[in-house]
Amino acid sequence: MLLSFLKIRAIVNGKEIYPLANSNPIVIHFENNNPKIVITDGFHYTKPLELVYHQVHTYYFHVVCTIGDVQMFFGFIFMALFYLLGLATGFLFLKLACFFPVLYFLYVFYINKQDFIQLKAV
Repeated sequence: MLLSFLKIRAIVNGKEIYPLANSNPIVIHFENNNPKIVITDGFHYTKPLELVYHQVHTYYFHVVCTIGDVQMFFGFIFMALFYLLGLATGFLFLKLACFFPVLYFLYVFYINKQDFIQLKAV
């Protein structure tokens, strides 16, 4: 879900840029062997992946985000639960604990930006 808000692009050999749609597959043809692929949204980027053709000439990849939908859902549940408990009991610790998911998501988004977008083999 988080990747649907970002404009994801694939950069091949540092020259060719291909926009990636949210759920539509894209076919990229390579002229030479050992192309390097980088996935980016302009701020986040993956490590360059070099493809080597031995037997198979077709590779399937899936672009994923470090923060998955389930993790985001439980982060919001955790935040709401601790906020309501802190509001009902008045404990300062519970009020502050509701910010931990937000701080974690901000850490992953801004500080750990090389691992935010990942290219996984299917």
